[in-house]
Amino acid sequence: MKLELIELIFLSDKRKQLLLFLRSGTKNMDEITEALQVTSTSILPQIKKLKDMSLVLQEDRSYTLSPIGKVLVEKMQPLVSTIELFEDNFEYWSEKDLQAFTLSFKKRLGELGKCKLIQPDLDRMFELDPEVVEGLSSSAYILEAIAYFYPPMIALCQELAKKGVEFSFLMSESVYERYYTDYIEDLRDMLALKNVKFFRYSGELKIASLTVTDKFFMLSLFPKNQRHFDRESLICHEPAALSLGTELFNELLLDSTQITEVPHK
Repeated sequence: MKLELIELIFLSDKRKQLLLFLRSGTKNMDEITEALQVTSTSILPQIKKLKDMSLVLQEDRSYTLSPIGKVLVEKMQPLVSTIELFEDNFEYWSEKDLQAFTLSFKKRLGELGKCKLIQPDLDRMFELDPEVVEGLSSSAYILEAIAYFYPPMIALCQELAKKGVEFSFLMSESVYERYYTDYIEDLRDMLALKNVKFFRYSGELKIASLTVTDKFFMLSLFPKNQRHFDRESLICHEPAALSLGTELFNELLLDSTQITEVPHK
């Protein structure tokens, strides 16, 4: 029975999508065929199989999840979302170090939804992607955590902060030392702004960079092989991704100290 139920749910994309669609409530045949882009002829045999296993109930031409179907679908959704997330950019995820994430965050990765992989051109490795620049420039606030010194991003953030964008910048120890050593006047100017907060991370920041705004969420991870960092990033725009990114940033803040002034050299 265990294997039969798993096969019933996952070996047919139509059955899987139908179960997930019914999660939001009772649907009639017209709603099902329109949402799943199928014909009634093709979906009816799949509905029958789900009815035979008591996962779906029928009343006239409407269908709903049975009590056991509701329990299964609630457990299905996170797994299906995570599988789809990995499938879309499998090579990226398989090569990156995921140890930076807490167990609770890993369990919720599927909430990121559809993400786009941004790969810098070889001849523009040290330039910001135009889509990222546009997104940052239209954002009302920016949460930025960074573990490596990247002057283009820092320069853009400084420019936007001076224009009044609410800005929280979390730096690794090495980034802070570089900023303090080579750009101390810029650092002082930023700290003088009321809309800017700076934080110094304690310990090793294992996320290469994290950007959360009211427009998008962007994540860059270190590879398993630390000797090669390609600056590839995933950018997501769904509200759930922005919420999850904010939670991740706040988790990093727990191991950080706010910087309110820069000591004189």
